Amino acid sequence: MDSRKIAKLACEALEEKKAKDVQVIDIREISVIADYFIIADGENQNQLQAMQESVDETLYKAGIHAKQVEGNNKSTWILMDYGDIIVHIFSKEDRLFYDLERIWRDGTILEPKDL
Repeated sequence: MDSRKIAKLACEALEEKKAKDVQVIDIREISVIADYFIIADGENQNQLQAMQESVDETLYKAGIHAKQVEGNNKSTWILMDYGDIIVHIFSKEDRLFYDLERIWRDGTILEPKDL
């Protein structure tokens, strides 16, 4: 499955759990670490955990397994590495603090619906 389809599945899984402000950054032209970053935030730790589980389950059913996951049920930033896509799930405060959209501004911002 190509990375764009994987990113679309991940976005759908996040949106199922009412993720806030889901954004995709296409970094294929500026980095070799991945093709897409997906960034989303949630209201509380329970929602962040539900978002993580939804992405993991959806991609697992599609035959895609996480290479690494950083963060746990007490974390306010969860990073899920699927190779070609990396999913970042934040609390609103941590998302504003780390501001990955600014750091990766040389990438192309995509709306999930455009994948």
